[in-house]
Amino acid sequence: MRRASGGKSPRLAGPSAGSAALADKPFLRFHHSAPLRRKTLSVVYVLEQAENPVAHADELANLVVELTNAGLDAYFMQPLKLAKPGFVVEQSASLGMVGVQQVLGAVIRRVIGRMDRAQLHSVCGSIGQFMR
Repeated sequence: MRRASGGKSPRLAGPSAGSAALADKPFLRFHHSAPLRRKTLSVVYVLEQAENPVAHADELANLVVELTNAGLDAYFMQPLKLAKPGFVVEQSASLGMVGVQQVLGAVIRRVIGRMDRAQLHSVCGSIGQFMR
């Protein structure tokens, strides 16, 4: 794992009791940009080291929205473009995805904005599991 700027790397949650059971299950992953990876590590590190993680909930929510958008692009828009369905279909799908991202982003921000310390740390741990 690469180090976040400014010292220690984030904990990103070690193996848990549930992770052994998950290791045997199939999974999908997507590749994201190096800048998004750096941002992810930085936000997780800052939140995990903060005396008051709740003060960083907005940063985490914005990160989760950005990761979600990157995943939607990787799982839907990129394969659609490779299939070359035509301009109208691509534009319709793109417009639909903008709407989905706006609604989903609002929900994510609202939910994460109401989380306490333990819940925020849990989200960070889940992000760490996705990064492995």
